[in-house]
Amino acid sequence: MVRLSSNSTTASSERYGLRLRLAARWVSSGGVIAYPTEAVFGLGCDPLNPNAVHRLLRIKRRAVDKGLILIAADFSQLLLFVEPLPDTLMRPVLATWPGPVTWLFPARPDTPDWLTGRHDTLAVRVTAHALAASLCRRCGPLVSTSANQAGRHPARTPLEVRMRLPEPPDLILHAPLGGANRPSRILDARTGRALRV
Repeated sequence: MVRLSSNSTTASSERYGLRLRLAARWVSSGGVIAYPTEAVFGLGCDPLNPNAVHRLLRIKRRAVDKGLILIAADFSQLLLFVEPLPDTLMRPVLATWPGPVTWLFPARPDTPDWLTGRHDTLAVRVTAHALAASLCRRCGPLVSTSANQAGRHPARTPLEVRMRLPEPPDLILHAPLGGANRPSRILDARTGRALRV
């Protein structure tokens, strides 16, 4: 595992360039990594690598039919996976991004079911966390699920990541969280209905 330490409250690609390159290499080679997000440590991998996704689900002990969240540096990175919506529906979405709000979008027909689970939607977010966004710029969208076993409290430190997972990820980026006090809200982009507040 690689460790990053910082006293800074915000992570930047300049400060963490070497570690970001290493993290991107792990992701592109099918690895599973843990990294800070706005509120908790996330567990992530290449969303188009089924072996990596299934390993992540095994580590987390999460059922594949529940579906996953993807994060990206900007919405254009997510268009491979979701259908865009009319401007009237996109405006409230874009007003919250980048930021700790996850939106459900209609999934494209070819979006893998290891991402959508039993749903016809996919949960996506444009992250406001500088380090996570830099990582997405390097390697594309990432699976982003809290770095803990399903049903347990999310990890807020690298130590908790190691303690709360039965199998360690290939790499942990030690860097500060983004300052939010709870995991992202989840809203349906078509209706505005809240699924998690």
